[in-house]
Amino acid sequence: MELFTPDFGLVFWMFIAFILLFIVLAKWGWPVIIKQMEGRADAIDKGVEYAREAKQQLDNAKESAQQVIGEAQARQAEMLREAAKMKSQIIEEAKKEASEEARKVMEAAKVSIEQSRKEAELQFRNEVSKFSIDIAEKMVRNQLKNDEEQQKLVNKMLDEIEKN
Repeated sequence: MELFTPDFGLVFWMFIAFILLFIVLAKWGWPVIIKQMEGRADAIDKGVEYAREAKQQLDNAKESAQQVIGEAQARQAEMLREAAKMKSQIIEEAKKEASEEARKVMEAAKVSIEQSRKEAELQFRNEVSKFSIDIAEKMVRNQLKNDEEQQKLVNKMLDEIEKN
C-alpha cells in the first residue's frame, strides 16, 4: 500500500515542479496557446460569417434568378399574346382585302356583263334595223312597181307633210 501513499518529500517536489511548470506555462505557454485558440476561434467565426454571407448571396441569387425567370415568362406570355393578336389582325386584314378584291372583281364582271349586254343589244338593234330597212325596201319596191302606186305614195306623203 505504500504505492498509494507517497512520501512528503515526493509530494513537496512534485508540488514545486507543478508550480514551476505552471509559472513557465502561465508566462510563455498559455498566452501563446490562448492566442492560437483565439486566432483559431476568429478564423472559425470568420468562416462561419463567410458561409452565412455566401448562403445569403446564394439565396439572393436564387431569388433574383426566380424573379428574372418570372419576368422572362411574363414577357414570353406577352409576346405570345401579341403574336396571337397580330395573327388575328393579319387574318382579318387578309379577309377584308380578299372580300374587297372579290367585290371589285364582281363589280368589274357586272360592268363587263352590262357592256356586253349593251353591245349585244346595240348589235341586235342594228341588225333589226337593217332587216327592217331591207324589208321596207322590198315592200316599197313591190308597191312601187307600177306608176299608179308610185303616184299614190307621193301624194300621200305630200298630204302628211302639209298637215304637219
